[in-house]
Amino acid sequence: MRLFELLLFLSNIGLFVLTFLLKKGRRRIPVFVASGIATLLLVIHWMVEGYRVQLFFPYFITIIFLAILSYSYFKKNGQKKIPRFMLGSAYTAIATTLVVTAGLMYAFPVFKLPEPTGEFKVGTQTFHLVDTNREEIFAKARSGKRELMVQVWYPVQAATDKYTSFIPNPQILRYMAASYGLPGFTFQHLKYVSSHAYSGAEVSSAQTSYPLILANPGFSSSRFLHTSQAENLASHGYIVAVIDHTYNTFATEFPDGRITTSTTNDLFSPDDDYRTGRENRDKLGKVLTGDVVFALDQFELIQSGQIPSHLKGRIDLGHVGVFGHSIGGATAYDASYDPRITVGIDLDGGLYRLRDREDLRKPFLFINSESYFEELKMVMNNRVYTDAELNRMGSTREWMDQVTEDKKLELERMRETFDEGGQILYIENTEHLNFTDVQFISPVFNMLGITGKIAPERANSVINAYMLDFFDMYLKNQGGALMKGPDSRFPEVKFITSLL
Repeated sequence: MRLFELLLFLSNIGLFVLTFLLKKGRRRIPVFVASGIATLLLVIHWMVEGYRVQLFFPYFITIIFLAILSYSYFKKNGQKKIPRFMLGSAYTAIATTLVVTAGLMYAFPVFKLPEPTGEFKVGTQTFHLVDTNREEIFAKARSGKRELMVQVWYPVQAATDKYTSFIPNPQILRYMAASYGLPGFTFQHLKYVSSHAYSGAEVSSAQTSYPLILANPGFSSSRFLHTSQAENLASHGYIVAVIDHTYNTFATEFPDGRITTSTTNDLFSPDDDYRTGRENRDKLGKVLTGDVVFALDQFELIQSGQIPSHLKGRIDLGHVGVFGHSIGGATAYDASYDPRITVGIDLDGGLYRLRDREDLRKPFLFINSESYFEELKMVMNNRVYTDAELNRMGSTREWMDQVTEDKKLELERMRETFDEGGQILYIENTEHLNFTDVQFISPVFNMLGITGKIAPERANSVINAYMLDFFDMYLKNQGGALMKGPDSRFPEVKFITSLL
């Protein structure tokens, strides 16, 4: 909660208490002073912090009090007595709006992202990339070719004036709200959330080059929802590129002002059978994997200077990693078949194109939520869902049999990670969205079970620690202590040692 919005809210409570408790003859001066203070705080809040819709009622109360008091001060005739029931109704309305405001401020805070833990300050740059060799198949594009926005975080030489915003452009926030079935203004306050990155800063000269990590958001997500992970890795000496997979994000803005929204959900229909759904998932996956391969091609051009950037000559293309969340995690796994990629991490994502690939013969880390691990455990234990469970899930036995068949094949793929130095972990009390910055947006998500019981800051620090350790081990030939087994510092992390 920001300082002046808190003070404004408290001043409104003070106004209400003074008006309610003081007798009419003794109320005028204290209330007038309190109203002046509230008005001053309102002006400072608007100028310094910026307004937001969650504080509509304090704005309204402050202005109404000021108007009434000003009117009564300049009016020459005596004031008419206000009926008691009208006063009671007004007091009740004010008290109710203050309670509602407190709830809104709690539910939608202007939060602070976790500080990066590394020694480097962090810079950021965004690229618009066009793949002239691929046609756009999900919607009609301007050129008909596949276009991507890719944001890069990297270690910097020195800080510039101020941090960039957490949100690339506030206009996309209304699409984010729509993806949750909420009014378009719901998340507009997120434009006030700051990142810990500086725009356009020079790459740090502490090292001649830095390993590259490509990252992939999940279905109907966005690159900015992995800011804390990207910043943390960059602060430890990595160049991290998060790909907005066009038409699979809730919104992507291009340099000319165009905004595309998610259309890949059109591939999936509730009326489809499981086989059709799997084929469409593989179709989408092939495009997402192609985005990673294309992005890696472009970073080779950036490294050589053919695409202008501060990163020219500073990318270690001999040490490339990849990670992603949800279907982005599956993308990370699938893209790891590219021989240029050394290592990968899947954050709570089931795999696709299982029947098109041989086993992945390189180190790979799976970090799962506890709920996803429970699904895998069902398959590992050959447990069959009861009719009651199927009815509760709204599924059929035939459908679940095919899900189980795919999960068994997925487990076969995961078993190979042991032989190649990889690991499979899950984190207790986590849910699917604990692997993104969504978990910081509202504590209500925790109440609804969208995120797990674990505190967002703790989930973030645990995930970041294990990601960094794994990448350090294979991209920098250092670290690896956390991969050896359970660690007392992270008791919520559980290693899966058997997939039988």
